[in-house]
Amino acid sequence: MARNPYIVLGLSPSASDAEIRSAFRKLAKQYHPDRNPGDKKSEDKFKEVSAAFDIVGDSERRKKFDRGEIDEEGREKAPNYNQYAGRPGPGMGGGYAGGAFRGGFEQGGPGAGASFEDISDIFSDLFGARGGRPGNGRSGGASKAQARGRDLRYRLEVDFLDAVLGAKKRVTMPDGRTLDLTIPAGLDDGQTLRLKGQGESGAGGAGDVYVDVKVRHHKRFERDGDDIHVELPISLKEAVLGGKVTAPTIAGEVSLAIPKNSSSGAVLRLRGRGVSRGKGAPAGDQYVRLKIVLPEGGDKELEEFVKNWKGADISARKDFVDV
Repeated sequence: MARNPYIVLGLSPSASDAEIRSAFRKLAKQYHPDRNPGDKKSEDKFKEVSAAFDIVGDSERRKKFDRGEIDEEGREKAPNYNQYAGRPGPGMGGGYAGGAFRGGFEQGGPGAGASFEDISDIFSDLFGARGGRPGNGRSGGASKAQARGRDLRYRLEVDFLDAVLGAKKRVTMPDGRTLDLTIPAGLDDGQTLRLKGQGESGAGGAGDVYVDVKVRHHKRFERDGDDIHVELPISLKEAVLGGKVTAPTIAGEVSLAIPKNSSSGAVLRLRGRGVSRGKGAPAGDQYVRLKIVLPEGGDKELEEFVKNWKGADISARKDFVDV
C-alpha cells in the first residue's frame, strides 16, 4: 500500500512547491538505479519517491490529493452518494497508470530536452523498450485494453553553456520522428527530463521518454550550484597598477576592474553573472580568481628592475610561521 507522499519526501503538507522539487531531486539522485546498480531496495525507494512526486509535484494533482479527491496511489475517489444522506459508504477507486515527473519536463514545461546535433551524440545508452514506468511501475487497476504504452529511457550529454543558459534544438528520434526540444536554463548534471507522450504507443495512450542528463565539463568555467567560477590571467602591470580588463562570463565578455596591488589568487565577484533559472528566481554570481602571468620567455627590463628594487627582499611569505 502506498504511503503518504509528503511522508515519503520527508515534508509536511505545508511545504512549498520549491521545497517539494528540492526534496525530490535530492532523493531521486540518491536512490537512482544508475547509482545503485543491483540494489533492489534503492530501486524500490526510487520508485516510491517518483510516485510521491507524481502526486504532489503537480499543482493540480496536489490540490486533489489535499482535498481527498485522489488517494496515495493517485487513483480518483468516486463520489459516495450515501454520504449525502448522512450514511458513509465504501469508497470506489478509479484506474490510474502514471509515471514520475508529471506534466512535462520538470523544468521548462513540455518539450524540454537537450542539445544534440546527431542522435548518436545524445542517446548513447538506451534503457527503454521495457515495461513499467520510471515512477512506480504500477498499473493502478487499469485493464490491459486501457494500458498506456511503455516508457523509454535514454542517456544524453549536454553542452555546459546549453545547460546553464538554456537552448532550443531540433532532434531526430531513433524511430525517425523529429522533435523541437527546449533545454531549460539551469539544467543540473544528473537531472532526469521527461518527454511526455513520446514513448511507445498503447491503447490507453503513448508512454513517455525519460532522459538522464550528463552535463559536459567546460574548459574554462566551473559550476557550483548557481555560481560560476573562472580563473583570469592578468599581467604583473595590471596586478600592481590595477585597471580595466575583459573577463569572460557565461553570457559573454564584460569589463572588470582590477584593484591596485592585487595578488595572484585574489577572488573578485561579479554579482548576478551566474546561473539564472528564470521564473523570478535570483541569479547566482560569478567568481573570478586572478592569476598573475609573467611574460613568456622572460623580460630583461623586468629582471633588471627586480634586481634593483628595494622592496624585492621583503618576504611575501611573512604570514607563514614555523611549526
